[in-house]
Amino acid sequence: MTRAPVPPPDRLRLTARDRDLLTFLAEHRFALAAQAGAVVGTSARAAGRRLGALRAAGLVRAARPLRHEASAWAVTRAGLAAGESSLGLPRPVDLGTYRHDVGVAWLAAGARRGIFGELSAVVSERTMRSEDRRGDRAAGGPRHGVRVGHGSEARLHYPDLVVVASSGHRVAFELELSTKSPRRRERILAAYADDPRIDAVVYLVPTRAAGQAIARSAARVGATDTVRVQRFVWAGGRAPGEAAGAAARRRPGATRTGATRPGAARTGADRGSAPAADGAEASR
Repeated sequence: MTRAPVPPPDRLRLTARDRDLLTFLAEHRFALAAQAGAVVGTSARAAGRRLGALRAAGLVRAARPLRHEASAWAVTRAGLAAGESSLGLPRPVDLGTYRHDVGVAWLAAGARRGIFGELSAVVSERTMRSEDRRGDRAAGGPRHGVRVGHGSEARLHYPDLVVVASSGHRVAFELELSTKSPRRRERILAAYADDPRIDAVVYLVPTRAAGQAIARSAARVGATDTVRVQRFVWAGGRAPGEAAGAAARRRPGATRTGATRPGAARTGADRGSAPAADGAEASR
């Protein structure tokens, strides 16, 4: 199949869809072509072609940190300017957080597609941190970070994503692929429970045991009414960076539950329900 020619940088005219792509990339460390396609309503192949044109124009860059995985696309300084973003340049792809970064980008893409219903905002961690650091923000404390601890030892913790429903309810999401110590986890859960800006926090976990640990911690700190726990399963049963068949060998006889077609179920964001996105599926 002959590929369509890529227009030279000086002849590339940015469309509204291009600006949506640049905005999405600015909000995350990187994204996959399939995620970009989900955001703008095209196939992964079509999104990849357009990303190639944006790369030729110097607005995005691509990396292949894992040879058997899709390219990771990130915005450049020129792309940030073209998309009128005030965010800084994303850090390079980190293999230590690669799987988590892919999962969060799928979560955000699903939110933008409307799997939580009508939303007034989808706020990434990069956006939250940037807005809280701005010198011209309103007085009275941070806009996004929840305060963990008290006094001089207090610090800010940021969720992976926050969605704001049309009703005004704010739901935080935590993609919990690694296990925190009980003490650290309970300090964060208590901070969420004490923050009146957060109506619910959804913890997406890969195993039943991880979910049970979070539920126990939530009960200990009085956060049961705030915390929701949802099982997170990668579509196709293979996590990013994982060799084919590894999941089956790790969990012999495992069965799949929940949506078999990504994005099949729509749930209300103000109820704290978790998503089923194209790159990952969430099930109870």
